[in-house]
Amino acid sequence: MSRLITLIVSISTILFAYPALAWEVNENSFRCIKEMRQVDNFFVDNLAGNLDGTLAVALAGSGEYPEGSVVQLIPGEVMVKREKGFSAITNDWEFFALDVKAEGATVFARGAVAVNNQLGLNCFGCHVKAKPEFDFVCRSDHGCDPVGITKAMFTALQNTDPRCDGSDTVSAEDQKALEDLGAVIEALLADK
Repeated sequence: MSRLITLIVSISTILFAYPALAWEVNENSFRCIKEMRQVDNFFVDNLAGNLDGTLAVALAGSGEYPEGSVVQLIPGEVMVKREKGFSAITNDWEFFALDVKAEGATVFARGAVAVNNQLGLNCFGCHVKAKPEFDFVCRSDHGCDPVGITKAMFTALQNTDPRCDGSDTVSAEDQKALEDLGAVIEALLADK
């Protein structure tokens, strides 16, 4: 009987010390970027159901994002605000590098500090430069290094997210921006 009581107490301690998340992050968490809520030139969502909280911070332009927040600028890169204690060094953000296709997204890298995007550039290395009041979110005035990608280029990437209906129809403006982006990517890779 004492073993049973010890077992029950041990299980209870684990369950209460480490509560299960009501939400999880997996490949199904990431959908067409244009189905999320657009704020300026990036998109947000909330996997924990607190979209209002996420929108409030995004629209204010500063503050700490609530747990479950999803911030996405381009289809292949996402940051998700995890539970308190996930990663003190990233203020609980988890970075994801995705391979996106019409069928959905495949996560090829995820984590806190050691995640690189498809170009081999480190997510944390860029986002850590954001001033503290911006909670690791980079915008042109947040302290992050400029990457040389224009708003038109970001928009073209968003408009051609293969998970979105109509993404296979590319406007002349988006086509030009994507061509210009090719030169920027070559320069970024040459600097590595």
